[in-house]
Amino acid sequence: MVSLAQRRARRTALTAVVAFALTIPFAAPATASVVAPGAASTPPAAAAAEPLTNLAHLDFLLDEATPPAEVAGHTTYRLAEEPDLVLPWTYADARDGGTFERVGGGPLDPATGYWGQGAYNADDIARAAVVYIRHWTQTGDAASREKAYQLLRSVAYLQTTDGPSAGNVVLWMQPDGTLNPSAEPVELPDPSDSGPSYWTARTVWALGEGYAAFADADPAFASFLEERLNLSLGAVERDSLSRYGQWNQSDGVRVPAWLIVDGADASAEAALGLAARVEARPDDTRAATALRQLAEGIGAMASGTTQSWPYRAILPWAESPAMWHAWGSQMPAALAAASVALGDPSIAAPAVADAAVFTPTLLTAGGPDNGWYPTPTDRVQIAYGADSRVQSLLAVADATGSAGFASLAAIQAAWFFGGNHAGAQMYDPATGVTYDGLQPDGTVNRNSGAESAIHGLLTALALDAHPEVAARATSVTSITARDGLEVVEAEDASSTTGTITTPESWTGESSWSGGALTLTRGQQATFDIGAASETGAATSRRWVEPVLFAQPGASSASLWRAGGLLGLLRDTGPAQGISPTPGALLPHSLPLSALGKRTEVSVDVQSGSLTLDALLVRPVISRMTLDGAGGRTELVHSAAQVPQSAKIGGDGATTVRVYNDRGELMRERSVSKQTSIVLPPGGFAIAER
Repeated sequence: MVSLAQRRARRTALTAVVAFALTIPFAAPATASVVAPGAASTPPAAAAAEPLTNLAHLDFLLDEATPPAEVAGHTTYRLAEEPDLVLPWTYADARDGGTFERVGGGPLDPATGYWGQGAYNADDIARAAVVYIRHWTQTGDAASREKAYQLLRSVAYLQTTDGPSAGNVVLWMQPDGTLNPSAEPVELPDPSDSGPSYWTARTVWALGEGYAAFADADPAFASFLEERLNLSLGAVERDSLSRYGQWNQSDGVRVPAWLIVDGADASAEAALGLAARVEARPDDTRAATALRQLAEGIGAMASGTTQSWPYRAILPWAESPAMWHAWGSQMPAALAAASVALGDPSIAAPAVADAAVFTPTLLTAGGPDNGWYPTPTDRVQIAYGADSRVQSLLAVADATGSAGFASLAAIQAAWFFGGNHAGAQMYDPATGVTYDGLQPDGTVNRNSGAESAIHGLLTALALDAHPEVAARATSVTSITARDGLEVVEAEDASSTTGTITTPESWTGESSWSGGALTLTRGQQATFDIGAASETGAATSRRWVEPVLFAQPGASSASLWRAGGLLGLLRDTGPAQGISPTPGALLPHSLPLSALGKRTEVSVDVQSGSLTLDALLVRPVISRMTLDGAGGRTELVHSAAQVPQSAKIGGDGATTVRVYNDRGELMRERSVSKQTSIVLPPGGFAIAER
């Protein structure tokens, strides 16, 4: 399954089209559904003195298309009376003078004006609708209400209304309103409405939030949205939830069989829409049942421990226990929303673990990387990933009442305002532009397509609704220290009697981080893991996790040392199950941690053949510090199995709060200099001044 984030990475060079200045406004057509300005379904939320949300760039991306008359299986609300649809262009390429050029996906055919994919896509239409829905319901803005209405009409048009694909969604539309069910390059499913998809899941998200927003303000339109939500819910029931209660094996791991496209990520975005529907209509037992079933499947994808990969994260894809990615990682947000809508706090338990243990691990390792496969292989960072983590943290904070998760959300949201490895501002409140990506070398992709604009705005809206979080995220934005998970490549062994090869990077379900080192019985290797950043024997300890590849049934035993013994590692390749390829590339925990004074790790193979990709080296105490005009924030996280002493704070009045691995506040104190605290196992502390 290919996401828009992935499509952007491999975009074909595009032929120029007419450039549009950022300042060109969108003029919404008059419609009979417009009611009195300010008729929001909820009162405006508390906002910062200067709201961060600026819709100008997303407004600029909006355009109109008039579909051909009487397209079988496709229609929408009041199409005869309002034949034009409103949709956002997929991409916007930066041009001189601060302008952007709106472009479609794939190569442009100058003769027809058609793109290989199209100008508009269902994913962005649905998510743009969510932006305008949330802005309207937070602020009462009449223009956002109108755009939400128009975009929801467009979402509904892309649904297929009858036949075996009823409820599924066509992904692409050309500039003149012609649907393109089979895009080039080919994406699955093909045709795009022939099976379950991310775009059907996102359609459920938009329709669910749309229904909740319009239920009181425009009952006739809300009734239409209800009908269309049930249409796509029927497709989800037919194509995915019909397997509820069935389980598969994937590289030896038991995984749910009923997730949409085998994805906890896709299922989470559908669950967000269903949660909104259930909150608005608690008597809708059909939506509530689907929500509970999706939430159960999403929660079942939680994995790892405080000490072992992926550190209690909720994994996105049932076909690979070796993959986590930041984009689309709204699984905790969906579980938190489901727990509130269904009145069942237990549903949120995996989300709490993800927020409390995995999030600090991710932040101290470098932030919302596109992909840990299982090493941090794809270190590009995009707004979709950063926003997904912000949404999840704030949703868990709201569901649990934990201020710790709100503080973590402020650290993550600072990514948009400079709190990233490049110190680059990725969202500009003055223009509403969110840049398309941040490269590992610090280079900023200064294009600003719909996906980036949408997710920058979703974070801005969330911050406007949480003004204390916004104040911190926008004023403490310079990362001045970071010590977290690092990767030591196998091919960089300081000495070895083994064989180094360069496998093809992508395995079909995971990715080699570089070369591979193969060791057979009697062979050894030594790796330089560098000096620990912390001082003191306890706090400077580090966990070492070898990342091994093993074919099904292949076994090895290896002895690992770092001065002293770290442990004997026995590995047998798991059965393939539903994973795309045989063989698993997975990290493995060692029983003991390495002392901080040890700079080398060695391995001796006792039996079998061991194929090593890399070592994940993770401090028992990881940390990061941000500074800025608003003060200083320090995050300290423990991966210890027992309570752990750590240093925190500095000069100046500082409030230190210590949380356990469930985000529960354990103690709070004010200090004026660096002090010692005791962290619970897996817990974290945040110092703010």
